[in-house]
Amino acid sequence: MLEFLNTIDTKLFLFLNGLNTSFMDPVMWFITKKESWYPLYLIIIGFIIYRYKKRSLIIIPAIVLLIVLADQVSVKLFKEVFERLRPSRVDDLKDVIHLLHGKRGGKYGFVSSHAANSFAAATFLALLFKNRLFTYSIMAWAVIVSYSRIYAGVHYPGDVVCGAILGIVIGIFVTKLREFAEEKLINGQMEIDVPEQNNKKNES
Repeated sequence: MLEFLNTIDTKLFLFLNGLNTSFMDPVMWFITKKESWYPLYLIIIGFIIYRYKKRSLIIIPAIVLLIVLADQVSVKLFKEVFERLRPSRVDDLKDVIHLLHGKRGGKYGFVSSHAANSFAAATFLALLFKNRLFTYSIMAWAVIVSYSRIYAGVHYPGDVVCGAILGIVIGIFVTKLREFAEEKLINGQMEIDVPEQNNKKNES
């Protein structure tokens, strides 16, 4: 069964990886680099601080936790456990696949950390903002970033799909933690503040 799934995954990878053009190479190279998205991250963080003010003291640490979890879980509990070679590291494939700038990536590829990180962030932000257009846009971004790893020749589709599922689960999990923290810390503080205000009114 596993051999059959691996065969299907390999055939799908070769098909998707083969959809490369000289025009798309620099586009996908830009998309697949983490550094390309730093300005977007800064804009989102700035918007969160502007919009949510006091709540951002919980939201931003939650985002940090989100990325650390997605990145470390994808490596420690998947890549280093399953030890599935990247397609770029398989002898039968490494000379026939399309690589971007000759980059083969690390040794193991299951699951894709790019997919886990991008879908974790997309899920968390979609649940935070609750805006349909933003949700469609951020999920499309996560899909494109994830596909870029197949295009770059360093991940099978299965690596990406499982990484995306992992990211969504982590995104929902951290959202629940954020909501719990907001309820206990922010709402709890508000409940404490109200009686104090009432006491001042009674004293006057």
